[in-house]
Amino acid sequence: MKQVRFSCSLQTLLLLMFATFYSCTNSATAPTSSKPLVPTLSDSPDSEPDDIGRILKKAKTFRVLTRQLRTTEIMSNINSQLMTAKSGGLTIFAPDDNAFAQLKAGFLNSLNQGQKIELLQFHILPQYVSSSNFDSLSNPVQTVAGKDPTKLPLNVMAYGDSVNISTGVVNATLNGLVYSDTNLAVYRVNKVLLPLDFFVKAKAPAPAPVETESPKVDKKSSTEDQVDQVKSAALSLLSIQGTALMSIAVGFVAVAMI
Repeated sequence: MKQVRFSCSLQTLLLLMFATFYSCTNSATAPTSSKPLVPTLSDSPDSEPDDIGRILKKAKTFRVLTRQLRTTEIMSNINSQLMTAKSGGLTIFAPDDNAFAQLKAGFLNSLNQGQKIELLQFHILPQYVSSSNFDSLSNPVQTVAGKDPTKLPLNVMAYGDSVNISTGVVNATLNGLVYSDTNLAVYRVNKVLLPLDFFVKAKAPAPAPVETESPKVDKKSSTEDQVDQVKSAALSLLSIQGTALMSIAVGFVAVAMI
C-alpha cells in the first residue's frame, strides 16, 4: 500500500516539474509588445487634443515655436484640423527653444512671411505616426510643405532606440514624445529642420544673345561730306591747272624775249 502511494507522489512531482518547464519555455518565447522608439517625456501634458498652443505651453521650452506658429496663423490651422479631422491625424516635430538658439543670428528675421510658413509646415507630417511606427515610413517623407526630393527632402531613419531626421542641410534627433493621442503626435526635435531650397539657388537663365546693330548713317551728314570732298577736289584741280597755265605763259614770254 505504501509503495502505491509513493508511486503516485512521484508521478505528481514529475507532472509539476513538466508543467513548470513548459510554462517557463512559453513565457520565454512569447512575443513581446513593440517598444516605443521615442520615449515619453516626464513633463508631457495631459489630454489637450484640440489646442497645440496649450500642449506646447504645458510642455515648456517651446516659446519661440509657439510664437512663430501664432504669428503665421499655422496654429489656428492645426487646431481647426484637429477638431474636424476624422482620420489621418498630424505629426509635429517641435524644435525647442534650445534648437532655435542654434540658428545663425538673425536667421528668422531674414525670412519673409512665405518662407516662415514653409519652414513651419516642413515640421508637420499630414499623418499620425506613433512612437513605435517610424520604421514604417517611406523616404522621402511628405510634409505639409510638400514632397519635392530636390527642394524639400525629409528622410526619417529609425534604428535601435533612436529616430534621426535628415533634410540635406541638418541632421536632427527626436529627443522625446511631448504629446500623443489617436490623432496627434508631438515630438521634441533637437534642431530646427531647415529646408534644402532655402540654401540652393536656382540657376539663372542664360542671357539672350545681343544683336549688334550697324551704326546708323546720317544721310544728311554723309551728303554734305561728299559735297565738301567734291569741292575740295575741284579746288585742287583748279590750283593744279592754274599752276600749269602760269608755267606755260612764263615759257612763252621767255621764248619771245629770245
